[in-house]
Amino acid sequence: MDSKLFTPITLRGLKLDNRIVVPPMCQYSAEEGNPTAWHHMHMGQFAVCGAGLFIAEATAVSPEGRITDGCLGLYTEAQEAGFRRIVDFFRRYGHVAPGIQLGHAGRKASTRRPLLGEPAAPLDDGGWQPLSPSDIPFEPDWPAPRAMDQGDLDRVREAFAAAARRADRAGFALLELHAAHGYLLHEFLSPLTNRRADAYGGSFENRIRFPLEVFQATRAVWPTEKPMGVRVSATDWVDGGWTPEETARLAAILAGLGCDYIHVSSGGLSPTARIPAGPGYQVRFAQRVREASGLPTIAVGMISSAVQAEQILRTGQADLVSVGRAMLFNPHWAWQAARELGQPVAYPRQYERGHPSTWHPADQGQPGPIRR
Repeated sequence: MDSKLFTPITLRGLKLDNRIVVPPMCQYSAEEGNPTAWHHMHMGQFAVCGAGLFIAEATAVSPEGRITDGCLGLYTEAQEAGFRRIVDFFRRYGHVAPGIQLGHAGRKASTRRPLLGEPAAPLDDGGWQPLSPSDIPFEPDWPAPRAMDQGDLDRVREAFAAAARRADRAGFALLELHAAHGYLLHEFLSPLTNRRADAYGGSFENRIRFPLEVFQATRAVWPTEKPMGVRVSATDWVDGGWTPEETARLAAILAGLGCDYIHVSSGGLSPTARIPAGPGYQVRFAQRVREASGLPTIAVGMISSAVQAEQILRTGQADLVSVGRAMLFNPHWAWQAARELGQPVAYPRQYERGHPSTWHPADQGQPGPIRR
């Protein structure tokens, strides 16, 4: 049986070996925004994991745009050089296309690293002033962000463009803007966090204005041949918030501005949201965006098995699938999926002796790896 999951797909000038995406997953392990040895290990393992695309974790375009003091940034030469070394590893040893997600944390910035089971919370010592469309804190006991003035808007817009230039110089093949999960660009979209009375607030057209300006400024400096997409939260899961209908309208507009795909998630804006999480619970949003915009979509959200991923693609609900937590648990998820679906997969020569087709009699009829 031919597998849709292991069928190549082309985004603009980038051909992916298959439709498995390792999505951005924050590691909270940076030092002054710089990648560390942890990132070399973490990202390096996914360079040879058998997926089609890897997207590096949310990377801040400015110091105050970091979620925590352990988040990556791309606003200094040192950070750019650190990423270049990682991308060079992808180019030399890997087969997975390296992408990066650029973002700004907005009112959710300056928080403690949520490791060891601790929830996100304001950074008590060494924190900084968050920015947001309006001065509404994430939680009542959190510091109020500063409502952005025109100077702030101009600086952040240029910061996205500057970070995109650095990402290109570092060698990334794909760029994604983070407009989801309650961070800055999502905050402009949602009427729950955008109470502005100027040209950037109020109507749908006004609320999408700044995210579109950021997209256009970034697309203008990102190479024409390289794909660029947007991660969105399709719904806030709160009455009066951002809706799936608005997401579909936004995606159709982005399609006309040179967007190459939409990565469809949900939630993250409000701590009062009640999200009915379960296997594939967000996939229907990806299908709706796909139908409304004509753009390829990446589905995400508790996609953990090869059969589930294959079904999403075969039924036309999305064009690619993000496998996040399951990849953290098993970085060789794509190898396992290929074996289950009877498909060949890219495999590093150094590991070939470990492929089941070389050592288990019951697997002698299974396709072997693709040598790279």
